[in-house]
Amino acid sequence: MITGRFAPSPSGRMHLGNLFCCLIAWLSVRKQGGRVVLRIEDLDIARCPARHGVQLIEDLTRLGFDWDDGPYYQSQRGNLYQEKLESLQARGLLYPCFCTRADTRIISAPHRSDGQSVYPGICRNLTPEEIQNRMKTRMPSLRIRTPDEIFDFTDGHMGYYAENLSHDSGDFILKRSDGLFAYQLAVVIDDADMNITEVTRGADLLSSTPRQLFLYHVLNLKPPERFYHIPLLLSPDGRRLSKRDHDLGLDALQNHYQPREIVGKLAYLAGIHPDASPVSPSDLIPEFDWKKIPRENIILPADLF
Repeated sequence: MITGRFAPSPSGRMHLGNLFCCLIAWLSVRKQGGRVVLRIEDLDIARCPARHGVQLIEDLTRLGFDWDDGPYYQSQRGNLYQEKLESLQARGLLYPCFCTRADTRIISAPHRSDGQSVYPGICRNLTPEEIQNRMKTRMPSLRIRTPDEIFDFTDGHMGYYAENLSHDSGDFILKRSDGLFAYQLAVVIDDADMNITEVTRGADLLSSTPRQLFLYHVLNLKPPERFYHIPLLLSPDGRRLSKRDHDLGLDALQNHYQPREIVGKLAYLAGIHPDASPVSPSDLIPEFDWKKIPRENIILPADLF
């Protein structure tokens, strides 16, 4: 059976971009008669207090979404992440890294066209003595050694995508220096453990997929059968939406619009609904078709919300 998921991070009230992704992910699975899993990605509990998770569930329910399994909380799954991390460490695939974002050597590292830096392997070959000396002043993160190899896939919406991990991302972090598990590790373990077969998420995560496919491979886990990456909603002035855009968050929107009005406007932006009239998520199931979803990022009309 098709199993999809919605996996928000409760660092604040959801904004329109979060809801846009939720709507499309939910409709895609429901159209196929599949199961929906709700996962709360609260790895950073300092930024994601429990009350935000409670609010998120209330918001989704009020907007007309349901799910068949969950909610699961990443903050409660650390033992599983640590077990998998140790299995990689035992095989010599990880190494401690003492670099910081402010490190001038990282700033001068090669950069991709999207601005993301490619880690140049500064700490990859430290000797045991060097590691011990550096640990006296700083706790390290843990990076995984990436191969000089291409990992590719065909996205169900965006088409073919490939990266050579060594050249395009470099060795990436699986556990931060503050002890928090990295998104790339947690999402791979969770999707495999929850038998997720379909992943729908924003196009900003397209470049994460080759790294995740690599992790599925080295962890001997089954990856999802399908990935769909959808366009991002941008503010009227072209900025990417974030939880700092309070006027486009649920805390502000609920003061002006009913749940069906919000869903109707989002469905209109997605090309699923012919106009912005009020509608419930379940009403949209018969109308859903991936061919209707735009591939380019969507600028919110100034007069829509």
